[in-house]
Amino acid sequence: MAHLTPLPERRVVRALEKLGFQRHRQRGSHASYTHPDRRVITVPIHPTQEVAKGTLREIIRVAGVTVDEFMALA
Repeated sequence: MAHLTPLPERRVVRALEKLGFQRHRQRGSHASYTHPDRRVITVPIHPTQEVAKGTLREIIRVAGVTVDEFMALA
């Protein structure tokens, strides 16, 4: 099992796009990504900060993959 560490938002977005999510909209510092099966994930966009572990864990849960699979895509 891969250790979950905070990631830059660029790597989170890259992994989501590989999983089939597309950017739907952005409002302020949060972007919404949707999947064709209607799952929606909100990613905080802060270029100088990393996505926190708790937020990242929730993104992975909604994406429907394991931590190992997500980290391999990121």
